[in-house]
Amino acid sequence: MHLSENEGIEKKSFVVTGGLGFIGAALCVELVRRGARLVKAFDLRTHSPWSSQLRQYGVQIIQGDITDKQHVQKALQGSDCVFHLASYGMSGKEMLQYSRVDEVNINGTCHIIDACLHHHIKRLVYVSTPNVVYGGKEILNGNENLPYFPIDDHVDPYGRSKSIAEQLVLKSNRRPFSKKNGECLYTCAIRPAAIYGPGEERHLPRIITLTKLGLFPFKIGSPNVKSDWVYVDNLVLALLLASMGLLDDIPGREGHPIAAGQPYFISDGSPINSFEFLRPLLKSLDYDLPKTSLAVSHALLLGRIFWAFYSFLYPWLNSRWLPQPLILPAEVYKVGVTHYFSFLKAKEELGYVPMVSCKEGMAATIAYWQERKRRSLDGPTIWAWLFCVIGMLGLFAAAYLPDYGPIPLIRAVHLFFFRSILALKVIFVLAAAAHVGEAIYAWNVAKTIDPANARGWFWQTFALGIFSLRLLLKRAKK
Repeated sequence: MHLSENEGIEKKSFVVTGGLGFIGAALCVELVRRGARLVKAFDLRTHSPWSSQLRQYGVQIIQGDITDKQHVQKALQGSDCVFHLASYGMSGKEMLQYSRVDEVNINGTCHIIDACLHHHIKRLVYVSTPNVVYGGKEILNGNENLPYFPIDDHVDPYGRSKSIAEQLVLKSNRRPFSKKNGECLYTCAIRPAAIYGPGEERHLPRIITLTKLGLFPFKIGSPNVKSDWVYVDNLVLALLLASMGLLDDIPGREGHPIAAGQPYFISDGSPINSFEFLRPLLKSLDYDLPKTSLAVSHALLLGRIFWAFYSFLYPWLNSRWLPQPLILPAEVYKVGVTHYFSFLKAKEELGYVPMVSCKEGMAATIAYWQERKRRSLDGPTIWAWLFCVIGMLGLFAAAYLPDYGPIPLIRAVHLFFFRSILALKVIFVLAAAAHVGEAIYAWNVAKTIDPANARGWFWQTFALGIFSLRLLLKRAKK
């Protein structure tokens, strides 16, 4: 398919569901850049890291719930094309919220289809997932001829719901509008690989946070395991090409859009072991990949334990105090079993060729995270926090508190090492004085090299002492 880069975009109106998200915002900006008349970002949120940028580009932000049919009908009115990106349950705690996952991914998609038919919107591009055909069995260079993975065999509600939703979208292709004028809805589905890029908000922040805290203790599976990744700009390009592939007025294909009713795998075309893919990013941030590897079977057992534990905490899954699970079964399959797909069909039918190489994409991602780390307060692992906080509290309790509850046991343990109460008191005073001195020194250093976080460095060093100060001094040397 050879069309101009703005074919079907100039002077047209678009709706992007999930438009305040990472991919949605990038797509909205690119649509504006290519001359779209109106771009609407339809999202449950009212603010996101990209809100200001979208407003600067003139994108209309519409707050609404995709599970509310009236909200969807109102948001899609007057549009020429819809990009349906909104979804729920891709990773972490969200994966355990079955009812919400189905409500958003299945019911929400039904509302989108109904609204397209009601408003005579001729093009619907659905963002799906490779999980519609993948469920833990090895796939090498798979293509769109693969059958759907059995619905009842999915290990998580996300893959199951996205499979149902994709089939609903593709089966709605060529559904006629209510007015019998020969016009109909054309649909297609894009199945992107794991997405990365500057600002990605699902996978990389979670991985980097776990690594920073020292909670990334092992790799999973063999070093030979490979999977796909796709850079944000490449995915946006694929989505735009898919929308062009649904045009029904292309000379020679009038009434027969090439992409109508079709799914497409999209990636950078460079399958790689996920942990090796992450290595340069983590290394650039002074973090190391774990050296220990865990067999897939053992990782699955651990994932099922976390699944059971977090299922027990279901009423509190949305609470901020509840951290993300370390790993879940579906995530084990993502990184521990080889599965990658060919984008040959997208290349031949849509003209898709990655515009950004994997190396270039990772370089941009590294630059973003290095700048983000430079602007933030760096900290040691959670083990340093536990050692310092529990150690100082234990020392204080043993030296000064009266016998009550566990205090006698704590005091006995400390006396085993330090022999006298006087020694405990002296050590606590010296340690506290050292922490205060280090905190004051850190505050003075930070005022020069990181003034925005000077107060944070003071309090963190006050709590952690040398564990925090050494990170600040390391930053000062750069």
